[in-house]
Amino acid sequence: MSSGNASFNSTDNGVPRHIAIIMDGNGRWAQKRFMPRAVGHRAGVKAVRKIVEHCTQEGVEVLTLFAFSSENWRRPSEEVSLLMELFLVTLRAEIDRLHQNNIRLRFIGDRSRFPEALQEQMAAGEAQTQGNTALTVVIAVNYGGRWDLCQAFRAVNQKIAAGELQAQDIDENLINRHLSTADLPEPDLFIRTGGEQRVSNFLLWQLAYTELYFTDTLWPDFDQKALDGAILSFKSRQRRFGHTGEQVLGKTLTL
Repeated sequence: MSSGNASFNSTDNGVPRHIAIIMDGNGRWAQKRFMPRAVGHRAGVKAVRKIVEHCTQEGVEVLTLFAFSSENWRRPSEEVSLLMELFLVTLRAEIDRLHQNNIRLRFIGDRSRFPEALQEQMAAGEAQTQGNTALTVVIAVNYGGRWDLCQAFRAVNQKIAAGELQAQDIDENLINRHLSTADLPEPDLFIRTGGEQRVSNFLLWQLAYTELYFTDTLWPDFDQKALDGAILSFKSRQRRFGHTGEQVLGKTLTL
């Protein structure tokens, strides 16, 4: 967790530094229009473009999007194949645009199950944009919060077995350093569209002090105005991190 007072977890104008989003509702958006679910997923990609652009304009530092969970493999094989194809096509189409706008692209999750062409495109996108500084867009694919913790614990255990660490060295900071998000600030604002009110195995460790925002708006309809509404809600909240309201107002927090 960052040190200093609570204002350090937002930009100078109160906008959260790191926004994490579960983009829910693509399929229902299409079904309401009597269209195939594939149409909803393509509409969802357009919504991503709008939100990425708006986050850049607002000064958000990190935007993490839950694109494909480790549980999504349970969906019908036709839909999974479509999502893989759409993911690859979108990456090929968008990487240059992201790079031109000084946006860094990162992926978190277990890539090993994806087609080789997709893995190569992901690596190429990260390499091309790694020096960009306007906004970091993190795409969580084949990701689960429990997976993230397990891989962190395995890495720590291997270091203990090799004599590089001792069991008493294990603390929150050590675990943080072995998570897939080790180089990123913790999310300040979590948004879930589509009406569900749960975190669904997303960033379980990282969301410990995150402000939660749920909306019935389906993801393809979640636009700049909807994001502004979520950010306004964030700005209205007092983030205490275990301190008193008086300490927060006095800006004496030590996190």
